[in-house]
Amino acid sequence: MTVGTDGATAPRRRDARRNRQLLLEAAHQVFGEQGLDAPLDVIARRAGVGNATLYRHFPTRAALVDAVFRDQLTGTTTAGERARAAPDAWTGLHGYLEAVFATLAADRGTNDLMTTRLDGIEALDAVHAHNRQTMDLLLARGRDEGTVRADVTTEDVLFALAALGRAVPALTTATTADAWRRPLALLLDGLRPAPAPLPATALTDVQLAEVLGEMGPHRPPRAV
Repeated sequence: MTVGTDGATAPRRRDARRNRQLLLEAAHQVFGEQGLDAPLDVIARRAGVGNATLYRHFPTRAALVDAVFRDQLTGTTTAGERARAAPDAWTGLHGYLEAVFATLAADRGTNDLMTTRLDGIEALDAVHAHNRQTMDLLLARGRDEGTVRADVTTEDVLFALAALGRAVPALTTATTADAWRRPLALLLDGLRPAPAPLPATALTDVQLAEVLGEMGPHRPPRAV
């Protein structure tokens, strides 16, 4: 009896691993094409499995998104560490933002993740925290070195990056794959020391989070 049970369990485990991998590959493709709002049943169909199999492996959309994009998000953290170790703040800032925008241009799913606030995704929360720390450090260092204007705040930069980043997929689709380099260069140039003060009042951390939430996809609450 025990032998029979063990013999049946091994194929089931292999099938489960195979189905999980098929779901991850399908989700990466669909999210990249349609964004993170893509219907989950479309992902299940592309993977060749039923909806029940999808929910057995990934009970929530957040769990699926986290599994699909964790490696790419880790790459952003690695780029931040390289930027922090750069010989000067401007070199680190320039290299870091180029790496981030190359990631944003790679596929729509990653762009959705990086430029909006989505709850329940552990890897994303860690990247947002690391990104903010990186920007805090580079901007402070740049101000001390005289390469970053004194009145710019981290919230200023994060908002500008999110707004510009949201436009990257449309920009690269309509033009060329590296078209994002021009607006990024303009943004970077605006961070250099300038005699004219910035208008209006800088965003607070709470205000920035609210604005990014408003920029996210608007949809009715899901049951998943």
